[in-house]
Amino acid sequence: MVKQYLSYALGAFGHDAFYATLNTYFAIFVTSALFVGNGAAAEAGIVTTMVVVIRLIEIAFDPMIGGMVDNTNTKFGKFKPWILIGAIVSSVGIMLMFSSLFGLADSNTSIYFLLFGIVFVIMDIFYSFKDIAFWSMLPALSVDSKVRNKFGTIGRFGSTLGSQGVIIVVTPLVIYFSQTFSGTHGSTQTRAGWLGFAIVIGLVSFLGALATFFGTKEQTSLIRENTEKTRFRDVFKVIGENDQLMWLGFSYLLFALSYVVTNSLLIYYFRYVIGNAAAYSLIGVITAILGIISVPLFPIIVSKITRKGVYIGGICMMLVGYILFMLAGTNTIMMYIADAIFFFPYPMIFLAALMTITDSVEYGQWKNGTRNESVTLSVRPLIDKLAGAFSTGIVVIAAVHSGMTGNAKPSDITSHGMFVFHSFIFYMPMILLIVAALIYQFKIVLSEKKHAEIVRELETKLETEKEEEEESESK
Repeated sequence: MVKQYLSYALGAFGHDAFYATLNTYFAIFVTSALFVGNGAAAEAGIVTTMVVVIRLIEIAFDPMIGGMVDNTNTKFGKFKPWILIGAIVSSVGIMLMFSSLFGLADSNTSIYFLLFGIVFVIMDIFYSFKDIAFWSMLPALSVDSKVRNKFGTIGRFGSTLGSQGVIIVVTPLVIYFSQTFSGTHGSTQTRAGWLGFAIVIGLVSFLGALATFFGTKEQTSLIRENTEKTRFRDVFKVIGENDQLMWLGFSYLLFALSYVVTNSLLIYYFRYVIGNAAAYSLIGVITAILGIISVPLFPIIVSKITRKGVYIGGICMMLVGYILFMLAGTNTIMMYIADAIFFFPYPMIFLAALMTITDSVEYGQWKNGTRNESVTLSVRPLIDKLAGAFSTGIVVIAAVHSGMTGNAKPSDITSHGMFVFHSFIFYMPMILLIVAALIYQFKIVLSEKKHAEIVRELETKLETEKEEEEESESK
């Protein structure tokens, strides 16, 4: 089992390093390096609008992708082929996205926009296959909630290190590759520097997928065998009839959106409010260390206060972090403290949501009579992509309307611009978090105890049916 845990963690490491790069740093690349000079804001707006619109359209296809994964049957299982293929195509795609597409961004923006749209659609589709296959593998690794908690915990441990590790290396890597390929000095960041960074992330994502492909194994059981092929016309019905999945999805969307928006705008805070972009790298060090502490604590804490306690209590702690953020001003140390309190519960809240979604596979099977692993688990990646799409647009809107673009300095930001920025990075996310907690408190009834009862009932029912079938055949 140790090999499987490690392989899954490595896959999660590369996967979330990719996710953080795409959803946090692509908008920064577009606004600070890809387009500069006159018309830069408008051109950046076009690209980010395309990203948001394409992702919103493609998100509707995620449950269908889940259905395709559910219907896959190969000697490698249903998940691994999609994890590997998705990693290969999406890694190439992110390298192309962090480039000027062979100079077209300068020579012919119309052709650039067209080609970018094609590249992004292909990249996002295959990333979706990988994302859905990777996380929907969880219920196939075990039907036992305790074992799932371990896989989920070790997976989140890897993904936390991956996503927070990007924060640590992004500025040093971009500056290093800028100096190496563009001959720059100091902290200047160029397109070539961002491309070098994207190549590193693409390779990390691919190598992580290889580890999961060769190091994990799907388990067989009566419950998992009770699976029918999912028709495409039924995928949305499967999700819609699972009330616990729907309510959890809504709550998690608000939570994810608030976190991603604040996390994405923090680099702007250090650059344009504090005036020290280099100090942002320490945020990654702090959150990586806290992730190492926070994630392993999840099984212990959840056994004491349940998933609901982790989810709602964690959100309360994040709200305290927001209050400290607003009191910090330009005090860098205070920002580090606020971010530590803000981030510490985040991995555990994610795990509480992931485990609830995972358990809703059996809940849906118990309630509706059919088991749908990837269709059900596709909801979590769908929500993360939805949050990522909205946050990309929100970050660009916040940056443009706050005056935080191009070569602007902290002294250039007006009081109105600062108010707009604070509204996006602090005020709006706090409201979303409060609503997310209220939904979980009053609408989620799928506790660990309830799931264990459902599993026992399903096993008894399926064993009885199997015995009756064997008796019938023997006659």
